[in-house]
Amino acid sequence: MTGIRGIGGVFFKSKDPKKLQQWYVENLGLKPDKGGYIYFMWSDLVAPGYTLWAPFPDDTKYFEPSKAESMINFVVSEIDQFLEELRAKGVDVDTKGIEVTEQGKFAWCMDPEGNRIELWEPIGNAD
Repeated sequence: MTGIRGIGGVFFKSKDPKKLQQWYVENLGLKPDKGGYIYFMWSDLVAPGYTLWAPFPDDTKYFEPSKAESMINFVVSEIDQFLEELRAKGVDVDTKGIEVTEQGKFAWCMDPEGNRIELWEPIGNAD
């Protein structure tokens, strides 16, 4: 069968790509390969999940306080503990806390360049 099968990558501009990638490594635990690329292998997922592709209206407030035109959503496990670890590292974690929905738990933080990051613990892992 031909056609789109999923999201193959997330790409965005950065003022200092190497420094920003290092922030993601140190604070979010991403692990680059020898070439410096970060891969998420579907077989490594801790719970069944999916990648959502969704355009938002150009006047959305969902990405705020970021001024960026995109947002990354990372699947995480144990979101409560992960947020504690981020705060201990000095990461700017959204003060509204964890939002529980029928899809699971959501929380947000900002990277040092002002990009909003959505963290998602899917319902299979949520309490």
